[in-house]
Amino acid sequence: MSTILSDNPVSGGIAGSRNGGLLPPLRSRSLLGRLAERFIESGLLLAAAFSVLITGGIVFVLVSESLPFFRHVSAREFLTDRLWTPMFADPHHGIMPLVAGTLTTTAVALLVAMPVGTLIAVWLSEFAPSRLREVLKPALELLAAVPTVVYGYFAVDFVTPALQAFIPDLPTFNMLGPGIVMGVMIIPYVSSLSEDAIRAVPMLLREGSYALGAGKFTTAMRVVYPAAFSGIASAYVLAISRAVGETMIVAIAAGQQPNLSFNPLDPAATITAFIVQVSLGDLPHGSIGYQSIFAAGVTLFVMTLGFNIIGAVMRRRYRQAY
Repeated sequence: MSTILSDNPVSGGIAGSRNGGLLPPLRSRSLLGRLAERFIESGLLLAAAFSVLITGGIVFVLVSESLPFFRHVSAREFLTDRLWTPMFADPHHGIMPLVAGTLTTTAVALLVAMPVGTLIAVWLSEFAPSRLREVLKPALELLAAVPTVVYGYFAVDFVTPALQAFIPDLPTFNMLGPGIVMGVMIIPYVSSLSEDAIRAVPMLLREGSYALGAGKFTTAMRVVYPAAFSGIASAYVLAISRAVGETMIVAIAAGQQPNLSFNPLDPAATITAFIVQVSLGDLPHGSIGYQSIFAAGVTLFVMTLGFNIIGAVMRRRYRQAY
């Protein structure tokens, strides 16, 4: 029996490969596999820890640099004063004019991006032919690759003059024009992520809706959209965070004058525009005007964190598992 096995080319080849050293022994192979798995797990853990450390470092810098500012300016003045003139001879340190400008431009952008991006996502997922979708989706995502400086001058040189044809009293610097351009810029964030969430909905839900007599549009809006709302809400939160943190479009097209107004036809300054304006100046390090940059940064960080917390709550509330 042993002679037959030794003459079998298959078993002989396997045995020869094991004994001849062509393949490592099973014990050493399992040891190498465990080492490789531990190495990969350690790399993933380090990547996650690195991102947490970076976030912690950002928070530490913002808080430590803004503390000297709040030693001279009370929280009440910071939150209730209606003027923001930290570099004037008679300084005022009310953050609300910058918050108003940031929220107004963000609201205008979302009024453009959220409905347009959602409709594009529904159409691409439910109605567009597959070949057309493969072409249009990457082309649409190219909007996110355009430099924001280009968008800023596009808002000043094209969008605002076009709006002035319908609103003659619209000033050159306003919040409406850059808000619209910001909305166009963040459409890919909404449409791409929303389309991925919609396509992840199981086909069984669509087929069940069709079996009950619903049409394609009714199925898309009353069955598929609610089922994918958790992922769509994530797209909305990402778009909000992107709009709140936008700098160059509002710095170029919205103006540099802090103005406590929620009217999109007025000029205003946003938090990011003020940070850019002061960062390019010659303020001495450690002065109140310089420290105001970090106070504004803390405000922007808190706003973005609040939007992300709201998004996380919405995702948990409307999350559906299949």
